[in-house]
Amino acid sequence: MQSPTTRATELPAQTRGLSAAWAACACGLAYAAISLYWALGGSWLLATVGASLAGTSSAAVKFAVWAAVALKAIAAFLPLVAIGALRRPPQGWERWLRRLTWLEALILTAYGLVLTATGLLVQSGVIAPPGHVDHRALRWHAYLWDPWFLVWGLLVTTTLVQSRRRRE
Repeated sequence: MQSPTTRATELPAQTRGLSAAWAACACGLAYAAISLYWALGGSWLLATVGASLAGTSSAAVKFAVWAAVALKAIAAFLPLVAIGALRRPPQGWERWLRRLTWLEALILTAYGLVLTATGLLVQSGVIAPPGHVDHRALRWHAYLWDPWFLVWGLLVTTTLVQSRRRRE
């Protein structure tokens, strides 16, 4: 049983995890905005994700970039939706939305962690990349693109942990 002072200092359910959810949303929307810029034909920093994408205008690449924009935008708002910050989810959807958000957190965090760690090992010389690799893109992935996914995933995880229901 909780003491009265514990209950008084505990945040209301709808505000727990809210700061982390908004930070995750901002992180995801910033990432989506960069992809949107590329989808609309922009080329600034495009070569930092891989030389094979720079100057490519195939339909498959365009579709993939637009799909990335859509997925990143949806993933940006999912933590806010899952905790009911934007609007209370319909009855019965709360558990499904939280599970989907946990999946998002797992994917973003694992992807970011594995690729950041690998990239940093390459940058430190512990792992030798193949001779034909794009070293500029490797640096950008190690120091920006992949850690960005890791931070985003950790923010989503923090949202879910902070917003979980307290057991009485």
